[in-house]
Amino acid sequence: MKANLPETQLEAWRKYYVSFWRVFAAIEADLAAASLPSLSWYDALYQLYLAPERRLRMSALAQGALLSRSGLTRLVDKLEKEKLIERQACPADGRVQHAQLTAKGVELLRKIWPVYRTGIAKYFAPHVSDAEAKEIAAVFGRIVSAAETAAGGAE
Repeated sequence: MKANLPETQLEAWRKYYVSFWRVFAAIEADLAAASLPSLSWYDALYQLYLAPERRLRMSALAQGALLSRSGLTRLVDKLEKEKLIERQACPADGRVQHAQLTAKGVELLRKIWPVYRTGIAKYFAPHVSDAEAKEIAAVFGRIVSAAETAAGGAE
């Protein structure tokens, strides 16, 4: 099946894709230079930080942190080894496990965020006006919603 893909959308995709990965790599390098873990650690810990009681089912954590099940398992093993999270069995369903953010995990989030925030301020924000930022947020919000709807229909 050949999809209709106008050149303007294709070019927008190319610019988005390259810019995202370049900014991501730059922020990852800044974190490494500061002897801090990667954004995948931050994302998982932040998802837990936002959750009620700072605890999530493993499946919800994987979805929120944009990880595969196997990727989450490896990451959770590392986070647990560092005592940043604790695994807990669900009292209502023994087959379900939760990840619980620890105080040490919150502490690490607070160390990572200033480097991350500085990276966003350095590599992204100077190139986007307030009006453009609002438009970007609206456009990518629609894309995220459509992708989530499509993923929900596939399950």
